[in-house]
Amino acid sequence: MDLTNQSFVREFIIVGFPNNNGLQLLLFPFLFLIYLFIICGNITIIALIFSHSSLQVPLYFFVAVLSFLEIWYTTVTIPKMLASLLDQKSISYKSCLVQVYFLHCLGITETYLLTAMAYDRYLAICNPLRYSSIMTSRCCLQLSACCWVIGLVGPVTQLTLLSRLHFCNSNKIEHIFCDFNPLISLACSDTTLNVTVDFYINAFLLFLAFACIILSYVKIISAVLKISTTNGRKRTFSTCSAHLIVVSLFFGSVTFTYIRLTKNYPLNYNYSMAVIYSVLTPMCNPVVYSLRNREIRELLKKKIKTFWETS
Repeated sequence: MDLTNQSFVREFIIVGFPNNNGLQLLLFPFLFLIYLFIICGNITIIALIFSHSSLQVPLYFFVAVLSFLEIWYTTVTIPKMLASLLDQKSISYKSCLVQVYFLHCLGITETYLLTAMAYDRYLAICNPLRYSSIMTSRCCLQLSACCWVIGLVGPVTQLTLLSRLHFCNSNKIEHIFCDFNPLISLACSDTTLNVTVDFYINAFLLFLAFACIILSYVKIISAVLKISTTNGRKRTFSTCSAHLIVVSLFFGSVTFTYIRLTKNYPLNYNYSMAVIYSVLTPMCNPVVYSLRNREIRELLKKKIKTFWETS
């Protein structure tokens, strides 16, 4: 990858959120508290899962990996957003590309981790007798490793093409962090190839993952409908509810952000989608997996009760 690409720009300015009526003064504490919540919430989930043998099963292994992933996913973007709100808006050319890479690397990893979690639910509901023999610790580790490998490799082609663009006019990125679309819009060389490659790679990666998830849930729903009792159907399908909420939030925002054949979208649209997939969706994950999951919820209540009794 050629990071020296004959560009005249050596530093970018991230414009960030518009400062309308003191909006930035309100956003900083709000965003900072959300970031603390995401970090503390996900660390709590990881600690609960690895400290209780009853939670050391494939479902919760993937939840722990997702929580670990969310910590780093938000760390790639939110600290820079906070710095931008304090008027520290500059970022070097190489640092900007590094941020773009890890944003997409971790995003793709999460996409396929959610797919692996759908496969886990499919096996648990549709093949319960063979579940323990198929979804072994080794299988969980292999699926998780595959998700990380796809994530590490996924953005390389797009980043290589991005590094070859010329940035010779403005260096102001009209966004809240470095990303493919804002940088492509800023380039003064032909970006047709970048836009096309972005569209097809993103569409392929998302379609493949989404198709696997849909197929898994078609089979899950078919199996659930065969259960004779209403309570049995509700209890069985409730194990998928948290996963379905996270999948809907994540895939919805990412699809509307990255699958586009044009680089020109309204700034408010880009800002809104960026906040949803980089802040709001990660914020929801600890809530979804702690409040909607009975076992994690009960353990959390016990921990809080023990803490107050001993303090």
